[in-house]
Amino acid sequence: MAARQGSPRVVVSERRSLFVDVMRKPVGAISMTYLFLVIAASLMAPVLATHDPLRQDLASVRLTPSAEYWLGTDALGRDIYSRLLYGGQESLLGVAQALIVALVLAVPIGIAAGYFGGWFDWLVMRSIDISLAIPGIIVTLAVLAIFQNSMVAAMVVYGVLVSAGAARVIRSVVLGVREELYIDSARTTGLTNPQILLRHVLPRTFGVIIVQAAMLGAIALGVQTGLAFLGFGPQPPAPTWGGMVGEASSMLQYFSWMIVPTSGIIVLTTLAFGLLGDAVRDANAERIERPVRGAKKSEPTVEATTTMRAVSDEVVRPVDQTALLSVRELTVAFGTDENETVVLDRVGFDIRRGETVGLVGESGSGKTVTAMAVLGLLAEGGRIVSGEILFDGVDISGYSRKQYRSLRGTKMAMISQEPMVALDPTFRIGFQIAEVVRAQHKVSWRAAHRRALELLEAVRLPNPREVAGLYPHQVSGGMAQRIAIAIALAGRPQLLVADEPTTALDVTVQAEILDLLRALRDRLGMAILFVTHDWGVVADICDRAVVMYAGQVVEQATVERVFESPLHPYSQSLQRSNPHDAPKGVPLPTIGGVVPPAGRWPSGCHFAPRCALATDACLDGRIPMVDGQEDHSARCIRIDVARVAHEESLEVAT
Repeated sequence: MAARQGSPRVVVSERRSLFVDVMRKPVGAISMTYLFLVIAASLMAPVLATHDPLRQDLASVRLTPSAEYWLGTDALGRDIYSRLLYGGQESLLGVAQALIVALVLAVPIGIAAGYFGGWFDWLVMRSIDISLAIPGIIVTLAVLAIFQNSMVAAMVVYGVLVSAGAARVIRSVVLGVREELYIDSARTTGLTNPQILLRHVLPRTFGVIIVQAAMLGAIALGVQTGLAFLGFGPQPPAPTWGGMVGEASSMLQYFSWMIVPTSGIIVLTTLAFGLLGDAVRDANAERIERPVRGAKKSEPTVEATTTMRAVSDEVVRPVDQTALLSVRELTVAFGTDENETVVLDRVGFDIRRGETVGLVGESGSGKTVTAMAVLGLLAEGGRIVSGEILFDGVDISGYSRKQYRSLRGTKMAMISQEPMVALDPTFRIGFQIAEVVRAQHKVSWRAAHRRALELLEAVRLPNPREVAGLYPHQVSGGMAQRIAIAIALAGRPQLLVADEPTTALDVTVQAEILDLLRALRDRLGMAILFVTHDWGVVADICDRAVVMYAGQVVEQATVERVFESPLHPYSQSLQRSNPHDAPKGVPLPTIGGVVPPAGRWPSGCHFAPRCALATDACLDGRIPMVDGQEDHSARCIRIDVARVAHEESLEVAT
């Protein structure tokens, strides 16, 4: 059956394990096979060895490879092949000891420092600086002297020392990962920091961790064999790779073949570590970007699907007890107390249950900052200076991060403008939805998966089971936005914050998303705070509109009133420049100038420098909100003049 116009498109891709992807690469297959054979052969030395590694045969000294002695013999007639097998046990064990210690320390410390930042990051970085200043080989030699030539103690200490450099590299990767929008999305769904670190941050660092592990393994092998070469660790006649190189070097003038197998295995093993790390890293990255192999279409499954009050800046009205969200005199600033910049100036509005309220204005007006303040997700350096955010009658403006986590997901949720970057590219869609369900409702994975399929069906996606098995890059933008909505609904929130969720979509998909949100609002009874700059979207889905400019609310009323009789010159100018109403062949009117940045707002009316009706009085002192008719208010002292000017402009247009 052909999909109808605008239907989501489901793609199917080949699924392979990381091991298979690595083995498909020639370099990866060769290096992995080589390391496997070397490790297995060393572990099975008692079975594979053809001679006793300690037995001397003075009648068979310095022999080249033969049927009896596969790699020849040394100066004492001992079998080189057998000694390499037994020597690998000691050498590879030392590598494993150093590598395990380094990764156990570097991975959690690097991830935690990069993710949490602050004083913990400062303390970690200063400790790493001190550690890197310590000469590792000298400390290792001192440990050998203190612990009576114990190679175990030496390799453990060496692992501790080299973990500092690996932790610094991992931290640098996490600094970028924590700024990804899907991390913010995970926070808004109510996931705890340990869940975010283990399920979303750690997988994104696998590539660099693998590379670091390979590099550290190669270095540790060099250190271990180097110490054995100098005579530390097991003493002759016990075989070690480093000790065998030392013996071969003393015979170089008399029997040069002896250096070939003993040093060759060290060189090849070191090279294999590096090549395997590169192959695994590349394969892990390609699994996310793997192209689609096939596609098919299907019909989507369709499931049935505030009053805001203007607040005077001078007189704060009583809180509407029926409101789900009441923002009162909210002021937000960034920076320090000595050098702060106010970005929201005493913003106030209400939203009732089941109501959709649109925050409208140009970029830089403060719409997104208002939404982030409500969600408790202000960027670093941002803080609420004054005012209240009453959610269900409780002031949450002073909530801690832990308290906000108890609200996000179950009480309030968010869908962002870019759904693709709000989804973790390393996990399948079904897992990401089920993860949020489990975080909010503490159910089993089986129950969470069933709920994930129900949510995918609720947002009108075809073949929910198939979609659940896809990665984010395998779906279209419209499907990704539906998936983001499904994740937001996983905790059954009372308030949904939609930050321009249709901006990046084409007109057909935009209409479908708006219709979906409207149906979900009516069926679930949730309130929606819709951040947008599109008057067409406001007219389509919103019940009330709050117009913002330069950190202030300049007008608010029902959508009908705002469209029929806008009071503020800024609202009038926005509507005149709305491309939806522009006649063909006529240049689109624009608003001269730009929104002044925070910290450079003019005194008085912030819109005055761009307003054709402004007078000197508009720049004299703070402009209050003026109540109009039918719960309609605007921040303007020339409302009557603006109304007449707007009516005249409409007459001219008609």
